[in-house]
Amino acid sequence: MNNSLKNLKRFLNLLKIYHRYKVEGLDHFPDSGGVLLVTNHSLATYDGFLIGLEILNRKGRLCRGLGDDMLFKVPILQRWCFDIGLVPASIGNAQKLLQDEEVLGVAPGGMREALRPSRERYLLKWHKRKGFIKLAIAQQVPIVLAACPNADRIFKVYESLLTAIVYKKFKFPLPIFKGFGPSYLPRPVKLTHYLSKPIYPPKVEKSLITNEIVDLFHSEVVSEMESLMSKVDY
Repeated sequence: MNNSLKNLKRFLNLLKIYHRYKVEGLDHFPDSGGVLLVTNHSLATYDGFLIGLEILNRKGRLCRGLGDDMLFKVPILQRWCFDIGLVPASIGNAQKLLQDEEVLGVAPGGMREALRPSRERYLLKWHKRKGFIKLAIAQQVPIVLAACPNADRIFKVYESLLTAIVYKKFKFPLPIFKGFGPSYLPRPVKLTHYLSKPIYPPKVEKSLITNEIVDLFHSEVVSEMESLMSKVDY
């Protein structure tokens, strides 16, 4: 294990204690083969790394992730991203990781979901995001959903026209938010990841994948994730 990954693990272990973190449903996680790990996207973001750490610790599998191109344009940051298992986001990289029987983590809602105001907490922004569904069907790999609804309570995010304009024009996140008290420190809310059992895609040849097949599987997956996101732990 490289130093970057070791240091990240130390930091995440502290966050686990801070947030009284736990996982439910990891026993069902596949021990081998390609897996598409699909998560919600909070503003905090690090909740996605927490489930990756648990999969590494308890299943011995390193969760790979797709990172924004911006992360790979800075040499030092680029090296760090590669060291912890991230690769530039592209269909080709996603396909290769799954073909190599890796665990691939994706957050379909992306930054739009992360930037949504707190009045929309727990709501998914997945209804037009179907690329991950097509990927699972084409590669014939199961989807495991990992929902962490309380991650939306780490920060209070305010609705802001400025945030919307800057992201739409420059694709740059500029949220207006606060954490513990008047500070930007994350609130010490209890975090639990709820994992689904593997959801297997319909068996169909790549050339025969239709919009109807994609839409039906997408509806099944989104419905299950919405159910998991309703498990808010106060």
